[in-house]
Amino acid sequence: MQGLRHMLLQEQKHLQEIADKARTGLTTVPEGNLRISKDKNKPRYYQCIDDNNGIYIPRSNKELPKLLAQKTYNRIVVKKVEARLKQIEKILQDYTDDEIERIYTSMHKERQFLVTPIEATWNQLLMEWYKEEYQGKEFKEGMPVILTEKGERVRSKSEKILADYFYRKNILYKYEKPLYLKGYGTVYPDFTFLSRKAGEEIYWEHEGMMDKQEYARTAVRKIESYQINNIYPGDRLILTFETEHSILNSKIIESLADRYLSRVI
Repeated sequence: MQGLRHMLLQEQKHLQEIADKARTGLTTVPEGNLRISKDKNKPRYYQCIDDNNGIYIPRSNKELPKLLAQKTYNRIVVKKVEARLKQIEKILQDYTDDEIERIYTSMHKERQFLVTPIEATWNQLLMEWYKEEYQGKEFKEGMPVILTEKGERVRSKSEKILADYFYRKNILYKYEKPLYLKGYGTVYPDFTFLSRKAGEEIYWEHEGMMDKQEYARTAVRKIESYQINNIYPGDRLILTFETEHSILNSKIIESLADRYLSRVI
């Protein structure tokens, strides 16, 4: 799952954006600060430069009080954000999401045999998931027999290309593991992975005949059903496509695998 480090990095980026925006608002500002008093329940504004009393700002000058108030606000924001960024940086220097797991994995193998981890390691969880049996989709009689380097039967040459890539990269997957989508029924994603980052399964669907009208219509309906079930492209659903004149691109496979499956291994 996305751990504290990931969240801290996201927050660090967010705070940096806030600080940059606040500093931009301080590039051209009037001198001094704003003092506000009340006169007959109406605010009176003063520009304080050399003393705390300040110079009265006429009611006709509506812009100056806003600029002075914004200046003070932006400065406070920058100060607070800089303090938080320092705290985050300090934590990041000495923190990793898997530091408890590393206590076990850094031990000598002989010692590991004698110890039961307080929390299962990622590799243990991954192997338990991988060993779980399932009933995939049956092959119709007469379909061509296409075998992967792993010795697994798949339905197309493109699926073989994908499966062989995962196999060579030691990325564990399950081929056509059934998945029930509410409102659609059971589907058999081409490849299912257990994602360390997401903390749950993610899916890779290859749609190989998108220039065939009926095939494309069915594919779109299935993709929409994934989304209805809160499985979104670019999150837990990876999609690749082909037509008769546009074949599967190996660079795209590598790029997608690096982006979404790097935390699967």
